Amino acid sequence: MLFGSSGIRQEFGHDLVDLSLRIGSAAAAGASEIALGRDTRTTSELLEHSVVSGMLASGATVYSCGIAPTPTVAYATRNTDAGCMITASHNPESYNGVKLLNPDGSSFTVRQQAALEEALNETHWKEWDGMGRILSIDAVDAHREAILDRISFSHPLKSVLDCGNGAGCVITPDLLAEAGVTVIGLNCNVSGKFARPSEPLESNLPYIGEIVRRRDAACAVVHDGDADRMMAFDERGRYIDGDHLLMLFVKYLDRKRVVTTVDASMAIEEIADVHRTAVGDSFVSEELLSWGDFGGEPSGSWIFPDHSLCPDGVYAAALLCEIASEWSIAEELDRMPRYTLLRRSYPLPAPAKVMAAMGAEEPAHGIRFEDEDGWYLIRASGTEPKVRITAEGRTPEKAKEMLEAASATLERARRSLE
Repeated sequence: MLFGSSGIRQEFGHDLVDLSLRIGSAAAAGASEIALGRDTRTTSELLEHSVVSGMLASGATVYSCGIAPTPTVAYATRNTDAGCMITASHNPESYNGVKLLNPDGSSFTVRQQAALEEALNETHWKEWDGMGRILSIDAVDAHREAILDRISFSHPLKSVLDCGNGAGCVITPDLLAEAGVTVIGLNCNVSGKFARPSEPLESNLPYIGEIVRRRDAACAVVHDGDADRMMAFDERGRYIDGDHLLMLFVKYLDRKRVVTTVDASMAIEEIADVHRTAVGDSFVSEELLSWGDFGGEPSGSWIFPDHSLCPDGVYAAALLCEIASEWSIAEELDRMPRYTLLRRSYPLPAPAKVMAAMGAEEPAHGIRFEDEDGWYLIRASGTEPKVRITAEGRTPEKAKEMLEAASATLERARRSLE
């Protein structure tokens, strides 16, 4: 399978350029009108040209959004047959990739992915008089206006905003400012290089908390490379982990049926009915088609199904600021249930083989063990050559016990392959 848990991602090189041409052609075979955008990576414009060439050769009309976040392109896809985003999201700068979207904003399903992979082996090119065309559209303005219509602040506030030099730079600073936020911007220029690692982990953001406190900001919001993710800090400068950010949104929006992933905290089940899926926003959005009124992942993907089935970090950033204008986020977090949750990553050259040795039917879905006091999950990353372990316990001791048990299970499987 070429597709991971969130599109196709690879180290940039000739193979990816060649593949992107064929992806564009195959995608256009099933869609006559396609919205397309790219993130800010130095390789994204080249890949965009390659994908567009394939689409035009197969007769599609391409609506170019230019540099735009994934959720912006997804919103533009409402008016087309499909969407395509050139991005590797939160992966390191040496990666890039392609993500395909449905008109409702959701990622291609597993069935659609399989069909497209089959189509890669076929020829879809038209004759000279059947070539497609490319048109430019202002997708950013439409997305910004749609979010402004849904957001209101009880009073003006200050917020730190770190776009990580990614695609969020072209929309989130102006959006928040227009909504009434005094924006303290960090890494909000489209430079083509990331001033910090793109993934919005606490360890990658050691400077944010002090800036929040020193500038007396009500919160901080942080994007990854394509702004489909949003993570945050409260007014005390504390990083909000994804599980509690999920619960904060659920409580504020008064959502009762929540779709989340198998690596999310069991604490969410104390405040809502929960359906769990494999890790990956495509699985969450697919489940939301039939059940649920909110979806999210602890990694920072937040899906508002009455807005779009694409994770929308831009909308989430504006909503977090709205919450900060009405509540003390820190006080709300202090009242929430909290268990010990631990995570580890193990770089491995062949994670799928290790997962198969443990009996996993799907490497990215993983293996989950639980008892009444805790659980652990071992799964192959869907975007990088790693195996990830997540463990949670009602006590720190139980969480550590689960983490060590999972690590031992992984090590036995790895050794069995030597």
